[in-house]
Amino acid sequence: MKYDVILIRYGELALKGRNRDLFEEALVQSVKSVLRPFANIKVRRNYGRMYVELHGEDAHAVVERLRRVFGISSISPTVQVEPDEQTIKAKALELIRHLQPQPKTFRVETRRADKRFPKQSMEVSRMVGTHILRSIPEIKVDVHQPEAVVNIEIRAEGTYISCETIPGPGGLPVGSGGKVLLLLSGGIDSPVAGWMMMKRGVTLEAIHFHSYPFTSERALQKVRDLAHKLAHWGGTVRLHVVPFTEIQTAIREKCPEDYLITIMRRFMMRIAERVAARTGALALATGESLGQVASQTLESMNTINKVVSIPILRPLIGMDKTEITDIARRIDTYELSILPYEDCCTIFTPKNPVTRPKPHVAERFEEKLDVEALVEDAVNRTVIEEITAEPREAETDLF
Repeated sequence: MKYDVILIRYGELALKGRNRDLFEEALVQSVKSVLRPFANIKVRRNYGRMYVELHGEDAHAVVERLRRVFGISSISPTVQVEPDEQTIKAKALELIRHLQPQPKTFRVETRRADKRFPKQSMEVSRMVGTHILRSIPEIKVDVHQPEAVVNIEIRAEGTYISCETIPGPGGLPVGSGGKVLLLLSGGIDSPVAGWMMMKRGVTLEAIHFHSYPFTSERALQKVRDLAHKLAHWGGTVRLHVVPFTEIQTAIREKCPEDYLITIMRRFMMRIAERVAARTGALALATGESLGQVASQTLESMNTINKVVSIPILRPLIGMDKTEITDIARRIDTYELSILPYEDCCTIFTPKNPVTRPKPHVAERFEEKLDVEALVEDAVNRTVIEEITAEPREAETDLF
């Protein structure tokens, strides 16, 4: 079936009141960005709808890309016809005959935004439904749970007919909610946290703490690959790779074993806060879930938070591992995350980490370390990599 237009519907954006134009324009830019490889398409919007005019481009390929654009509630490949009764009936019949497998039940839904059209919505639905029933004897009407729905939209800018409604990811368009710096490890949780932050409209940058030779180049490549997966949902992800070996070695030599994770996380937050300031990020984000491991108790989070003033967002805080894993599978990060390459958070995990660390105790242990020098050195040696959604090598740069 040759489609003319992809109809994009918004969900949450429709509730934005006076700021609605700003959110819709951000969505337009997201759509244009993800469809850049398609030279012939044209994107336009009207109140409450957006249209991607295909001009011969492959509708299936366009839809697959749009399914990863936050802010879209649903997508329909459509044909655009003249607002003529006979043409509407004929094209609706053609579309439903094109469906595979052939539906046994259907209903027709009409929205008549253009009041100049002589028939009301119910009349149009009745007219088209009758035509389909007469033309396909084996099909029946089911207004409650039909196998197919014929959608007809009669608008001033055109009349659109579709038989498929493909769900989008919802949320808000990336770029409409500020910038966040994600602490990205190689595990299951942090990529999901990054995806959830992008769903709320943020531009995402990521920071990873690499402890070579304790962690391998393969472990770093896994993180790059995870950032690449996230880039499919939100455009280019700038990955900040922090050399963390010296800090981990110093902590291990001079601090008690049960406080290793707590102090290590405090260093990570200090470094991340400085990187965020350089990049314009307004908050940090982590994949922590309350009570999932020893370092994710309220007492641990409180002790870790004490070293920074920037907000720390934890979108997974109330989720269990099963819920997080389900999302990881859905966004295609799970198989990468379970590859057996350890990150710096796991290689020095103590047998009995403290579960209720106290800030003043952590501060006393840190007095044995030159905290400022270690943090400043790590920040200055941080490398930035531009991770894109396209299958090409990362580009690197320095601060």
